[in-house]
Amino acid sequence: MSKLLQFGRRILFYVRVMSGYEERKIRNFRHQLENHLQQAQARKAALNKVPEQIILSEVRRMVQDMQALNKQLEQAEANIEEYFKPLDKEAEAVMKMQLEGEERNSNMMIEALQLHATMKQARTEKITKMQQIDQSKINPEEAEILTKLISGDEKSLKDMMESLQQELVLEKANNAGDGGRVHEVDSSHANSK
Repeated sequence: MSKLLQFGRRILFYVRVMSGYEERKIRNFRHQLENHLQQAQARKAALNKVPEQIILSEVRRMVQDMQALNKQLEQAEANIEEYFKPLDKEAEAVMKMQLEGEERNSNMMIEALQLHATMKQARTEKITKMQQIDQSKINPEEAEILTKLISGDEKSLKDMMESLQQELVLEKANNAGDGGRVHEVDSSHANSK
């Protein structure tokens, strides 16, 4: 029976081969294998493209994030500039005030130096005049008066003027011979002080 089964199988096989069934089955299987192979290659190509697409999408996302960040930074800079505009104006005003103050100080120092120079020159002139007076042969009282005039000692100059006025009054009184009038002149002179 096994031989009969084997023989039956062989005859069926020959019939299938002769009818083209086996050939179609083989072609169909081959076609399925080719389709499967093409799908596998397409999946492989897609998988190869996936990292590129992931990288490209990541790069696009990063570029968009950077552009958004740049916009935020520009807005922040504009806000900061707006915030500091009044401070810049105040700083400019303070700088102007400082410069004006420095100019005033420098002008005052220049004036002080000029005044000091003129005073020094006047002192040297006084000293030279005093030396000339000392060297000249004039009356000692006149030399004293001139020295006091040149040196500018106001208190001693006033005292000297008062003593000269008193001497003049006394001389006039002596010349007139009236002692009472001298007292009146002295008291009037004292009142004028």
